[in-house]
Amino acid sequence: MNAVAARRVWSVVTHVLLLLGVAVSIFPFYWMFVMASRTTQDIFKFPPELLPGTHLLENFGKVFDSVDLLGSTANTIFVAVVTTVLVLFFDSIAAFAFAKFEFPAKNLLFVVLLVTFMIPSQLSTVPSFVIMANFGWVGSFQALIVPGAVNAFGIFLLRQYAQGAVSAELLDAARIDGCNFWRQYWHVAVPLLRPALAFLGIFTFINAWNDYFWPLVVLIDPGRQTLQVALSQLNGLYNTDYSMVMAGTLLAVIPLIIVFFLGARQFLADLAAGAVKQ
Repeated sequence: MNAVAARRVWSVVTHVLLLLGVAVSIFPFYWMFVMASRTTQDIFKFPPELLPGTHLLENFGKVFDSVDLLGSTANTIFVAVVTTVLVLFFDSIAAFAFAKFEFPAKNLLFVVLLVTFMIPSQLSTVPSFVIMANFGWVGSFQALIVPGAVNAFGIFLLRQYAQGAVSAELLDAARIDGCNFWRQYWHVAVPLLRPALAFLGIFTFINAWNDYFWPLVVLIDPGRQTLQVALSQLNGLYNTDYSMVMAGTLLAVIPLIIVFFLGARQFLADLAAGAVKQ
């Protein structure tokens, strides 16, 4: 076998493996759709039904009758969007400062930041609740948004990216042109950090959207429930309609898929543009 034939065989094998990986990744979403379109009795059949059924709209109707899906979705969109915007803003500023500027106790502060990154979030539940209660924010969206407005992971990610993406020569040229810190940040750093910001935005939005424990603890007003807390009410005390639960889960996943594809498109486009420029 010559070199050309070997490359072709390796290309075919690579594409087959990639397609297999895609199929394995997509199958859980397909299976969720199948279960959402069937009845609970169909879900427990053996062998299982692998084709979609005819009860999808019926199950959607049960979800809307059981919980305030539209209201909880609106609450979740508001919290997720505001949290994502604040994280991108504050984390990028901190990362830019850590990566490209010198200030007292810089290394010590970064070590403290990494230490907080390693502490499980569950350990801060009680102190965070006490702080929110002292501020009078229990039951309000501030209790969800403000604690999540900055995170150590985002600062660490953007700092590592900024060290290589934002060159000292560009910053020196900006200073010569009279740019202060904020103009250097907005006109130099942010355009170069867009791929990392796109990834962090997707990551933050998905985490805020899927957050269940903290909203369950801190939101005491049923009218301000987030989507995950509302969907948990679909589980009955003695009997659970699993097809209805899967229908609710499907409705909750669709916005995440849309956000992922939009953000991933921007992320890949920026990476490709950077590669061409280099």
